[in-house]
Parts: sequence; structure tokens; C-alpha cells
Amino acid sequence: MRIYISSNHQYPAKLTGSASQHTTDLLARGLGEQGHDVFYDLRENEILEPLPDSVTLVRERMFDVDVLQPQDVPPSGSFDSCGKPWVRTFQAHFGNHDISGFSKENLIFVSRSHAQSYGSDRYVYNSIDPAEFIYSETKSDYFIFLVCGLERAVLKGFGLALLLVQELGMKLVVAGSSKNKFYQREFAAMCKVQGVEFVGEIRGQQKAELIAGAKALLAPTLIHEPFGLVVPEALISGTPVICSDRGAFRELVSPDVGFICGKLNEYIAAVERLNEISPQACREKAMRDFHYLTMAANYLKEYEKEILVTKNQSVN
Repeated sequence: MRIYISSNHQYPAKLTGSASQHTTDLLARGLGEQGHDVFYDLRENEILEPLPDSVTLVRERMFDVDVLQPQDVPPSGSFDSCGKPWVRTFQAHFGNHDISGFSKENLIFVSRSHAQSYGSDRYVYNSIDPAEFIYSETKSDYFIFLVCGLERAVLKGFGLALLLVQELGMKLVVAGSSKNKFYQREFAAMCKVQGVEFVGEIRGQQKAELIAGAKALLAPTLIHEPFGLVVPEALISGTPVICSDRGAFRELVSPDVGFICGKLNEYIAAVERLNEISPQACREKAMRDFHYLTMAANYLKEYEKEILVTKNQSVN
């Protein structure tokens, strides 16, 4: 199949971009590795590393393909596919973003609960590259809390994490950053007062090592997560997950790899039961459900559905 994908970021996104942009990179790579002709339009952005041999870099819209995936077009905008089948992944939080520019039928959400919040049943889970992480069955005596923007730490359940530190005397490592450096310094100072280790933004080897060494990922979010990439990142590292019952976490975290909690006493019980979770079970689930090749195969199914829909519409 000939597939056109576009995104507006420096390549690769794992160096400087967002998690969703990195997912798009992995999708292009996975489709190429599965034998498809992938044309990746990164607009005029800088290419910091060579693209995979199986992916062709282009700098303009292509329509002589079987399907298009224009990730650079905002959902509130509009897209003319010139009659070609097309889809777009939508990653934003539940129910609070304008998607008026697109037909909802063309959107692929990132979890079942995410899709349902927009009145859809179309979704494909995000993914990871196992090579970017370290699998370890040996854990150090700390828990890890990851947040993309420190301004969102409270919404991500940081307050509950602090309660657990106070109740159990557990060591907590917090990773995250803010574009507002004054806010980041204030956050770091607050962590020091609370006896929490703040390590700032982490990527690459440092991130892989910290996740692999943690006793568990702590994700007590207060918001309805569309997906939560931190979950597969932890699982691929053999690290159990202790999370809230919000959003997609109920789908992603099964009893063999972690604990879904609603109240403080449930989080406390989860910490005390971590020895019931096998690192190998965590790894196996991540390899099965969240590998980028699995994601690519599932997107291919969505492309085939969209091609059939467009063909039937043209006949009618």
C-alpha cells in the first residue's frame, strides 16, 4: 500500500518533540518495515537523523497514494483529500477540543474510552519502541512520577503522590519540566521541602534507566487520560503500574501488571502488594499490546476500512 503521512516537527521527535509526534514517527517506521511504501512529509522542518530506509522523505502533499494521514492539519481546520481516503489520529483530552473542521468518521482516537467520549468507536492504541527502554527485574527502592508539563502536575495526581510519601515514607522521584523556568525552580524547591527527588526533564538513556529501576510507576491522575504513554513505557521496562481509574487506564492496566485505584487506602494497599506483580508479565503485555509494529498493523486495518468506505461512496 502507498501511504502518505504528514507531521510538522523536527525529526526524530524523540529528541525534541512531543510524545504524539514520536508516535507518528514510529507509525511511519512500522508501516515501512511491514513492506508498505511510506511517504513522510515533515514540512520544512530540520532532519536531525536519517529516516529509516523503509520511509521516503517528501516535502509536499502527495495524492497519488492509497491513503493519506495529515497529522499536521489541526482538527479545527479543514482538509481536502481530493477524493482520496484519509484519516487522522486525534490525541487530545476528553471532550474539550474543537474537531469541527474534520468529519469525526475520519478521526482515529487512541483508546476505546477516548473514542467513546467523542461518540466514536474507532481507535488504535499508541505505541513504543522497545529498543528505547531497558528491561530490568531488579528494582531500586523508589517510585517514579512522570509529567509532561509541571503546570499539570496537580491534575496528574501529584497531591495524592505526596500523601503516599507522607503515609508510607516511600521515596518518590519526579520527572518533568516547564517552559516557565521560574515555575520549575519553585516546583523543584517545593519537592525538596517535601522530601521528593526532582530530576527535571528526562529523555533517552536517563529516562530508560529511571523507569527500569523504579519499584512502580505512580500515575494517580485526576483527569480522564486519552491514553497515557507512561503506562507502556513502564511495562516494557518490567515496572508495575499503580494508577487511578480515570480514562484509558482501565483498559491499559490489567491485574497482572498493576493496580487501578480510586481511594487513598487502595493506593496504600497497591504499594504493599507490589510483590504480586511479575516484571516479565509487564514486559510481555507491553510487547504484545503496545509495540510499534502492532500499532502499524492496526492502522493498516483502519486504512483498509477507509479505502472501502471511500470506494463505496464513489460508487453511490
